Amino acid sequence: MKKLFGDKKEEPDTEIKPVESSSTKLTDVNYNRNKLYKKGISLMADEKMEEAARAFEDALRIDPNHIESLLKLGYTRFHMNDLSSSMEAYNKVHEIDITNAEAWNLKGLIFYRQKNYDKALDSVEKSIDSDAKDGMSWYNKACYHALLNHIPESIEALKRAIEIDVKNAKKAVKDKDFENIRTDDGYKRIIEVVVLESVRQGYRKVGQIVWTTMVGKLEVEDAARKLIEKGLLIKTEKSLGLQKVEEYEIVPELAEKIGVEKKTFFGTTKKSHPIVIQNLKEINEAVHATKTSIEKGDVSEIISNLDVFIEPSKKGGQMIEYFFEEHRDIRLYKVRLTDKGSDYLQVNKQKIIDLFDNIEMMITKKLRAETAGQS
Repeated sequence: MKKLFGDKKEEPDTEIKPVESSSTKLTDVNYNRNKLYKKGISLMADEKMEEAARAFEDALRIDPNHIESLLKLGYTRFHMNDLSSSMEAYNKVHEIDITNAEAWNLKGLIFYRQKNYDKALDSVEKSIDSDAKDGMSWYNKACYHALLNHIPESIEALKRAIEIDVKNAKKAVKDKDFENIRTDDGYKRIIEVVVLESVRQGYRKVGQIVWTTMVGKLEVEDAARKLIEKGLLIKTEKSLGLQKVEEYEIVPELAEKIGVEKKTFFGTTKKSHPIVIQNLKEINEAVHATKTSIEKGDVSEIISNLDVFIEPSKKGGQMIEYFFEEHRDIRLYKVRLTDKGSDYLQVNKQKIIDLFDNIEMMITKKLRAETAGQS
């Protein structure tokens, strides 16, 4: 089962920030709430769950309807094994917004912890109804179906999770929740995805793939053979002293489309991702257009520009891949602007601009990294 926030905990923000002036405190009505919320996030990163919960509770005394504080309070209570308090927090989220996908998914995890897989499945399906692009929800749905021995449904949900985020394939091959489906042909094709992605990342020898994925040697060799038959991989032999070493490579046509990584002598990675660079540049252009429309205050134009970041036929898929959290925020802003129009924009204009400023900054960093990888 995919963990709530994965195995990687949130890191506290160590960047030096400018000191807030007294005028900032006076003009920002949410200053104290946000300060307590950020304190809770920092305490979560240090795994001080009890103290983090108190910080979120203090934030909610100021603003009982702050959804992010309620979600994080539920998270801390969940990891303190206080499942009833965790569920209470998520129920309050749904009193405010019944369509909140994250709260539905997190409720599912509570039922999963209680081994009530039918209710867990019901919750995660409501999450997907609200946000069909949430890879975590699809992954969890696959887990619940597998535990209920619904093999075809589990495979289909897992395929969808992998389409959204290929990293879910690597998680799946080590996840004990999928014991019931490991002999299924559909699951074996997922191992092919894992092997292909490992080769793309520069792990070209069978031993390297086994080490990094924890998939068995025979399964790796079988998957590689099938990928060769499908024309996706080629096998090569390289001389290493007096020995011949077999390696796998992605066929050039596919490598050009998806980008590949090469391991250097010292173990570092050089990347070649021309399509990634192009996608980032196009997203950056959309960011500029959106910020211009926000400054103009044209709500219909803003909503139209936000669609670029949401629609799969435009840049929705790339946003999910590169800027998952920001993609979710953009979707929320679009819903709110559609419902409340210029009144919502007037109150939240700076927050929306800050979001796109942050995306612009991250794009710049990613472009520098990608360009350096090609050199």
